[in-house]
Amino acid sequence: MSRNPTPRSVRLRRSVLSVPAINLRALEKTHAVDCDAVIFDLEDSVAPEKKAEARENLWNFFSARPLQGKERIIRINDLSTNFGLADMELVIALNPDAVLLPKVDEPQDVMALGDLLSEADAPDDLRIWAMIETPRGILNAAVIAEAGRTPGSRLDCLVVGLNDLRKETGVLPQPGRNYLVPWLMQVVLAVSAYGLDAIDSVFNDFRDEQGFDAECLQGRAMGFAGKMLIHPAQIEPANRHFGPDPAAIAEAEAIISAFADPASDGLNVINAGGRMVERLHLVQAESLVHKAHLIAARQAAARKTM
Repeated sequence: MSRNPTPRSVRLRRSVLSVPAINLRALEKTHAVDCDAVIFDLEDSVAPEKKAEARENLWNFFSARPLQGKERIIRINDLSTNFGLADMELVIALNPDAVLLPKVDEPQDVMALGDLLSEADAPDDLRIWAMIETPRGILNAAVIAEAGRTPGSRLDCLVVGLNDLRKETGVLPQPGRNYLVPWLMQVVLAVSAYGLDAIDSVFNDFRDEQGFDAECLQGRAMGFAGKMLIHPAQIEPANRHFGPDPAAIAEAEAIISAFADPASDGLNVINAGGRMVERLHLVQAESLVHKAHLIAARQAAARKTM
């Protein structure tokens, strides 16, 4: 029996733009930007006295002109607060692609949210994303990700939040994130074990292009699917760094072609271009090529609307 994790459906998550739901201008701009996903934030970026207004903004935004071609995620407040419960009423009414739960410490947090969605008869394809932004969340990353493998689980993605994590641990914000790398890799290892995605944390200075490029390169090398963004200027470099490059696509297509050869029937290891390739590499190649096709299709659709 295979011990490999069962992956979720392949989604583009190179660039995940966080937009304060209180900001009407930023909400409207999401229609035009080229990010893969949008997090509509009702939590950290919205002051307590503005929470109700932010929910009304989101209701009007979703009702007036549905966002097309991008994954739509609503970031709610803590479910132990009245804000969080009111946010969930809005989530059920709007039916986004996912709900992002903040400060997830343990798998029970994800399960409780899943129970709320099930009790409200939310569609099965309304997924859960979990913010991993506390010491307990990092320590429990594996068991949180494992919750995504339980029957009926909606968990799809873990998002690292380093601002809160730095605040709680005292780790300073330094270039290279040297003291944070072990914790980041712990999250990547957890999602890899259970077939989920991991999104790297925000880079706070959107004017520092070189610093952002370096952090994207680091995040991609570590295995993150994409990066959470705070400004539209970060979208293009995130798409470029976390997207498949032409050489990788060509190699993936060669692997797919090699396994499609009738001579490869029943073989788990074949010779492709002078190197030994396992069937697990075929799964990776198919995922990469599928992402490349999704990118090309969205670019073609964008050209038609220009």
